[in-house]
Parts: sequence; C-alpha cells; structure tokens
Amino acid sequence: MIDLLSQPQQAAITTELPPLQQDRVLAAIDVGTNSIHMAVVKIEPALPAFTIIAREKATVRLGDRDRKTGHLTVAAMERAIVALKRCQEIAKSLNAEETVATATSAVREAPNGHAFLQQVAAELGLVIDLISGQEEARRIYLGVLSGMEFGNQPHVIIDIGGGSTELILGDGHEPRSLSSTKVGAVRLTAEFVQTDPISTSEFTGLQAYVRGMIERSVEELRSQLRPGEQPRLVGTSGTIETLAMLHAKEKLGEIPSPLNGYQFSLKDLRELIVRLRRLNYAERAALPGMSDRRSEIIMAGAVILEQTMTLLGIDSLMVCERALREGIVVDWMLTHGLIEDRLRYQGSVRQRSVIKIAHKYRVNLEHSQRVARFALDLFDQTYGILHQWQSDARELLWAAAVLHNAGHFISHSGHHKHSYYLIRYGELLGYTEVEIETIANLARYHRKSEPKKKHDSYRDIDSKKHRRIIDQLYPLLRLAVALDRRQIGAITSIHSELLPESAEFRLYLKAVDPTDDCELELWSLNLKKNGFESAYGLKLLPILAAVQMHPPESVQDRTV
Repeated sequence: MIDLLSQPQQAAITTELPPLQQDRVLAAIDVGTNSIHMAVVKIEPALPAFTIIAREKATVRLGDRDRKTGHLTVAAMERAIVALKRCQEIAKSLNAEETVATATSAVREAPNGHAFLQQVAAELGLVIDLISGQEEARRIYLGVLSGMEFGNQPHVIIDIGGGSTELILGDGHEPRSLSSTKVGAVRLTAEFVQTDPISTSEFTGLQAYVRGMIERSVEELRSQLRPGEQPRLVGTSGTIETLAMLHAKEKLGEIPSPLNGYQFSLKDLRELIVRLRRLNYAERAALPGMSDRRSEIIMAGAVILEQTMTLLGIDSLMVCERALREGIVVDWMLTHGLIEDRLRYQGSVRQRSVIKIAHKYRVNLEHSQRVARFALDLFDQTYGILHQWQSDARELLWAAAVLHNAGHFISHSGHHKHSYYLIRYGELLGYTEVEIETIANLARYHRKSEPKKKHDSYRDIDSKKHRRIIDQLYPLLRLAVALDRRQIGAITSIHSELLPESAEFRLYLKAVDPTDDCELELWSLNLKKNGFESAYGLKLLPILAAVQMHPPESVQDRTV
C-alpha cells in the first residue's frame, strides 16, 4: 500500500538549476518573416538584469511563400535551418544553458508551418514555440520595458515586421492594448510593389491599403487613452532602425551608436519617403545603413510607419533597440522566478488571462475553481507514482479546469466541443500555440469521448509531449469535474491511496456535511472512471470517508 500524500509533493520537485545568484547565459531566437535573429544574454539574477553578449542575424525570407498555396518554400526553409544551426553553434560556444526560440507570422500562417517546426526539431533538436500575434505583442512590450523607463506615462510601441505590425499601449505596468495586424514589409512588398522605382499608382494603393488595415487597431488603442493623455511613440525592429539610420546619416552626417533613444519626426519621415520613392533598388541599396535585402522592402515598411503615425496623431518617434528577442528573455526570467519587483504583474499574466476569458464566457467561477483545486490535488498526489509531469503541465491542467465549461456560453449540447473552440481562439496570453491547444483539448475531453487520432483537434498537435500530457491528465480533469457534480461544493477534501498488489487506486472523499451521502458525486465518479483506469491500468474505487483528512501543508499551500 502506498499513501500518495506521503510522497514528495510537486512543489518540492524542480529541475536542478544553477544557484539563484550565479550568472546565467541564455540564447533567444526570433524566427520572423524576414529574418532570424538571435540574442545571447548574460543574466544577472541578483539585480535582476541581463546584458547582450552576442547577436546573430540572417535574412532568410520565410515570408516569400508560394503564391498559389501559401506554403513556406523549400529554399526558404533550407536557408532557415542553416541559419538556426549557426545560431545553435554560437550559443553553444558561449555556454548558453538553454536556447529559447519562437516563430511568428510567416510560420503561423503557412499551411506547412507546423511541418517546418517538426523538421527543425528532427534535424537540429531545437524546439521552436509558435506564438499568436497578441502574445508576440506582449513579449515585444516586455522587451521594450527592459530597455527604457516609461515613468508611468503612456507610450505607444510600434513594431513593423516582415509579415505583421504590432501596436501596444502601456505605461510600464500592464499593457492596456495589444494588437497584431497582417501588414508587414515583406508581405506588402510581395502583394503591392511590382515597379522599381515604385509607381504613383502602386504607392497610393499601398497607402490606402495600409490605412484601411491598421485603422481598427489604432482606434482600439486610442479608446484606451485617458482624457488628456498624450502618449509618446516608440519604434522597434529592423525597418524603423533602418529609417532612423538613414535620417541620422543625412541630418547628423553619421549614424549614432547605440541607436537607442534616437528620434525623428513624422515630417522627416515623409520627406525621406519622397526621396526613397525616386530611387530604384540598386540606388536604395547603396544608401548608408541599408542592406541589400532591406532595400527591397523599405518602401512598404516606411508607408506602414507613416500611415500609423498619421492615424495616431503622433508627430515624433523614438527608437528602442530592444524588442521581441529581449522580450523572450524577460519572459523566460519571469517564468523562472528571476524577476520579483519590476514587471511583477507579468508573472501572473497567464492566470489573469484565463480568468479574463472565464468572465468573458460567463463561467461559473466558484464551480470551476473547485474543479481546478480537485484537479491539482489529484495531480500533486499522483506525482511520481502515476506520472512525472512538472509544474508547466500542472498549470495547463489548471487553466483547462477553470475553462472546461466555457462552452455553455454557446450551448449546453456539445459544450465540451464549444469549450475547445472558445479556448483555442480566445487569445489567451502568456502561452504558446501548442500550450493553448493542450488546454483546449484537455477541456474538450472533460466529458464524452476520450482523445482519438480521428479528432482533428487532437491529431493536429505536433508535439508528442503535449499529446502525452493530454492522454495522462484529461482523466484527472474528468474526476475533478465529477467531484463537484452538484456544483455546491459538497466535497471538502480528497485523499488518494494506491494498492499496487491489487492494482487498485482508492480515492477517499470527505463531505462538507457529515449527513450528506454524496450519492451523485459517487455515481459520477464511477461513470467517469473509465478514462482514468484505461490511462493508468488501475481500478478506481471512490470511498466516502467518515473522518476529516488534513493534507500536508505543502499541498494545502499549492497555488497556480
């Protein structure tokens, strides 16, 4: 007989890491539409802060997709893999303890984007997280905050990438507005620019399209401004840095280094656009600070910036050299407990995002939080005995438990399937795409059918690890839902016991009311135990206990 509450609890089990005060080296890779960028940083946990010790960039043009199918081309994927391998070699030479990589617009939209990520994992052993546009905007915000002070004053951040443009409004605390719009320098050049120099008709068409696409995001951002607020504009990434270098060379005769904090006006930008319109590709490429590949797309990027500044009604911009790559670093520091003061609010971004979605879809939070508590109790009490999942999987289970009934917002019939779609497309922040898929699938399987490969939502998860998480944790969520079957909080605590000799798993329940036979909860547990018994090869025996049980403090204090 093994008393599961006597086992070491998940709170005490962590991956062994260097001491907190020891400097640590991390590599962060941004797989973008135009380029692959890497920053290798030395993290000083005692401050906490980080210093960039190496950068690497390769223009691979993943955004040059097949025009008929939208697929990433074989040539672009090969260029990307070569660049990623070089990044790995540099990171290894600098003793990086981990390489964190994210992919954005081009991979996100390509039908073969997931296949490309699988190819990278197979060939290089590098796992690349696919993130949503809003999550990309959030991490850009973190990156900018790591490089400049906002002084509690509102700032608008614009990041013009190859496939999308992110707009963020924040004052150094929680972002007020996060948006990602499908207008980027590579995308628009491919779709709108065929002449060289650009013709008047193409230029005016480009302006009109950008204005129409970006207008909604600007309106949403402006709606979050308080009366009398006049935000400053901060620009990040390659297009804006190149425009700043062109301006500086012309006005100052030299390009400042660093470029961080450099400013230019909307009037200056418009004058620069007029000059760029007259130049052909070769002439643009010859300009100081302009790379060959950047010269192809600079016109579209400049138009995006000009139209956005016009719609915002902001006449000057300040450059920040930190963006998504640095935001990846900050996010890693947050998730590893290395930031406790500044940006503390971001440490709970996942939980707050889940609760926000729960409110949006009118989830009964009292019930769902009881379900979440039971699910986590089952997770903790079976750790090391039935599964080996760490805190990252535990947090996904918590999110699924809180949101499992979100589908009632649409209809009771088939609400588990509705929950999947509401979670999958509900713009949860702080999670990668595969993590959101995992949460949505766990919620989807809280009732009815078990996971099957014929289900698109389950089959389309590329990560074997995350499919395994679903296979082993959905039964725990089913039991947790059954434990609050009447949604009145009839069960106050649970205690688990494994009898290996008889392959029996006993689940002792303690009722709030000693006179309550909890008949419906016991019936529901027996109804839903098949998934658990199949996943773990055990017979589940629920028992209503007659005495109060007190789990160890390490379990009582566990929170997500």
